Amino acid sequence: MLKDECKTLLDALNRVSACYRHMVLSIGGTSDSQNLREELKKTRQKAQYLAVANRNKLTTILKDKSLSKGDRAEFERLWVMFSTCMDLLEIDMKRALELGQEFPLKIPMNHLIQSGMSGGTSRVAARAMSIQNMRYEADHNIDVIDLKDLENEIHQVDEMMYEMEMKVNVPQWTVEAKQDPGAELNYPASAGTSSVGMISLDENKSMCDLSKCLAGIIFTAVLIIAVILAVCIVKLS
Repeated sequence: MLKDECKTLLDALNRVSACYRHMVLSIGGTSDSQNLREELKKTRQKAQYLAVANRNKLTTILKDKSLSKGDRAEFERLWVMFSTCMDLLEIDMKRALELGQEFPLKIPMNHLIQSGMSGGTSRVAARAMSIQNMRYEADHNIDVIDLKDLENEIHQVDEMMYEMEMKVNVPQWTVEAKQDPGAELNYPASAGTSSVGMISLDENKSMCDLSKCLAGIIFTAVLIIAVILAVCIVKLS
């Protein structure tokens, strides 16, 4: 069914784009390396491949004059979601270009920042793109060459988005949502289709609980010390 095919393609694009954003945050951090730069390249190329597939499928469908009103409204919603995903992908690609220029690997003139992001990028990338054994092909100039390719790919994405607007004009304010904002967060994530952001949900929750306990202990200790000091002051006076 066309609708299911489009949703599957869009879901794949969302997952790969989320994976790309996750890895972009590691540029210049403690986990930055030539391997990370290679994985970034493979991930964004996978995202662009899925973007072209989404564009071709949705453009063909929305140009069909025989499409029913209900089906057209549904595909227009998918089109708006696709356009939004492309906007975010372009922003992340530009961020990757800026960070890559600021923190080159070939001549590390600047110290890498302590971003707090460490490890796990290979595992997340492989899960999001269903690619196993991602291996880095050695190239000591990979960061320099890749930045030039990235700059060209940003222009290509920008041109593709412009062509999309020319071929299919779907104003975002004319499309009505079918569910309340954030409603998708209440749906249980199934294996193989969960978003990258759900991978570390349990870990984040446990860390949050630990932080709350630590804050409570510190507050209690400060309160006890304050009471002791107050008693001492009263006795001395």
